[in-house]
Amino acid sequence: MLKKFSLFWLCLIVAACSGPRATKIADTGGSQAFNTDISEINIAPINNSFRVGVLLPLSGAASKHGRGMKNATMIALEDVKNPNLILQYYDTKSTPSGARIAVANAIRQRSNLIIGPLMSSEVQAIANETIYQGVPVIAFSTAQEVLQPTVYTMGLLVEEQVDRIMTFAAQKGRRRFALLLPDNSNGIAVAKAAVKSAQKNGVEVTVIGFYPPATSDFSSIIKQMTNYNSRHAKAAGIKNSLKARANAGDEAALRELKRMETSQGVGDLDFDAVIIPESGAKLTSAISMFAYYDASYPQIQFLGTSIWETGKFNKESTIVNSWYPAISRKHSSYFANKYYNIFGERPSSLYSFAYDAVALANELSKQQTNNLNMEITNPDGYAGINGAFRFFDDGSNQHSLDIVEIRSEGDVVIDEAPQRFEDDGSGQRLQPVNLNGYNPPKIYGKDAATAQIAIFGSIVPQGGYYPSSAGSEDFEVVIP
Repeated sequence: MLKKFSLFWLCLIVAACSGPRATKIADTGGSQAFNTDISEINIAPINNSFRVGVLLPLSGAASKHGRGMKNATMIALEDVKNPNLILQYYDTKSTPSGARIAVANAIRQRSNLIIGPLMSSEVQAIANETIYQGVPVIAFSTAQEVLQPTVYTMGLLVEEQVDRIMTFAAQKGRRRFALLLPDNSNGIAVAKAAVKSAQKNGVEVTVIGFYPPATSDFSSIIKQMTNYNSRHAKAAGIKNSLKARANAGDEAALRELKRMETSQGVGDLDFDAVIIPESGAKLTSAISMFAYYDASYPQIQFLGTSIWETGKFNKESTIVNSWYPAISRKHSSYFANKYYNIFGERPSSLYSFAYDAVALANELSKQQTNNLNMEITNPDGYAGINGAFRFFDDGSNQHSLDIVEIRSEGDVVIDEAPQRFEDDGSGQRLQPVNLNGYNPPKIYGKDAATAQIAIFGSIVPQGGYYPSSAGSEDFEVVIP
């Protein structure tokens, strides 16, 4: 059972019943803004107050996002109606140095909890100070490497997205997964998550193709991934044999020849699903190129990450029927509509995380404990406008995610996000891959040994097979 579920949503139910307000945020909680250049401000303690330092980029390069997130926290503050919850805003100025000044002032001004910062460089800049001072952080960065005990994130992490979509695809019968990835840290993060999820679900990652992040030409890498030349040559040989038999009067051969001419695909592929963490024109180009090399739906199920939600692909026939994970849509319209009524614009999905962070702070403010970290990492988790979520001791998190299918008439949720976490808090965590007897994927576009070390931490033992780094599709070398 989700321990915090009823209390958390009670706040939203009360707020929803009051109807939208198009004018201003009511002063139901407390909020204060401080200039982070001021070296010291003494604040008299307030009995039972729970102070939250909100560190956001209110100026500088990321100021648009920072102001939107601040607006979201103010909406949340109105909704929770807790006079003991005090938000104190500090401008990180979109820089690590600004974040360091901001957090120093937030701690000096008796913040019990820090919400923010937004960017990974800012989170890294404040971590040592917050850990030393014993003040937990609920940040928004999705860079897993900056997280650690007591420094958590509300952000949607790569690992949970990949695991959710692969688990669903495995449940629907997909067994062999290919990955088309940018050759950078994001691509490696997807690969790491995919091989872990595959082992958890009893399926395989069979092929990984890396491409230069700036490219929009996927023809070469996808031709290699689909092993098109060998498949095409094999199919041509079979067709020639069937034609000869058909010309000799073999009706069964004629029927098989007709079937081959009309069926999708040229020979067997090494995969039946492909994950592509791209969006926009790059995604359209990549999936079209798979179709060009005779790898298309339904033979291949195309899968994405939450970035797909930012695009409109309903008119792209090669992308229709594809799946991607997304933050739960069940209650998102409440926040989006209220934000629009107050501020006159539609909110970014990022802003909803700021709302949930304040709602979380509201719940934490009610706990009679000196150990906030124990409450933050409660395995039952919490429920917010983005659905159920929880934090782990290493700073990472887990959200309950919808599975969305792209259809010509519009995207449709085909598997709703679970409303609660049923396990003991560890059952959904992805574990390191057991390399004993592991069958490594074929790797294209990157030196195989280099890629294996980046993904697994070492070259896979047991004499796995790899494509040659010279790029030949048919020549493989053995790594002892």
